[in-house]
Amino acid sequence: MVAEGIERLLDDDFELVALAQDGRSLLDIIERENPDLILSDINMPGGNGLEVLKTLRARGDSTPFVFLTMHAEPALAASAMRSGANGYVLKVSAGDELLSALRQVLAGGTYVTPSLGARYLRGRMADLHELTPKQREVLRLVGSGLRSKQIAAQLGLSVRTVEAHKYTIMQILDVHSTLELVRRSEDLGLLF
Repeated sequence: MVAEGIERLLDDDFELVALAQDGRSLLDIIERENPDLILSDINMPGGNGLEVLKTLRARGDSTPFVFLTMHAEPALAASAMRSGANGYVLKVSAGDELLSALRQVLAGGTYVTPSLGARYLRGRMADLHELTPKQREVLRLVGSGLRSKQIAAQLGLSVRTVEAHKYTIMQILDVHSTLELVRRSEDLGLLF
């Protein structure tokens, strides 16, 4: 039903080449039809939309790819864009927004639902304000690949103090490993 509604919405401005029910069919259709643009959900059976996008980009396929999804998490939108998406539109958006996003992407631009960008920036600013200058310095050094012992020597701190700063930063950013810490910090623009 949702797909039929989207098809009717796009019918005046776009030619629908094919409709896929799952990730595998989407890949097959893309290979067979060579579309000008791909509109996909993130959740679908047989491989989610992000997996399809990553597969296409790994193959060197640069076909513009737009997600239309119910997932309103800024981190997921950022992950999709880093993976090579050209657009990220929420299903709760007005139909005009989807049409505008698709036109913008086809013209070589990118599009992310504005409310996601605002939430992302609010989250980023909150995260930035919660970190002390010393925590930011520890985070910068963790991001550059240094271990706690090396950071301690460089900053004139004990290893235990460095680990305490790192633990606090991980709690603030809601991550559970050093790798997640670095990735989340990069997503938020905290590493410089």
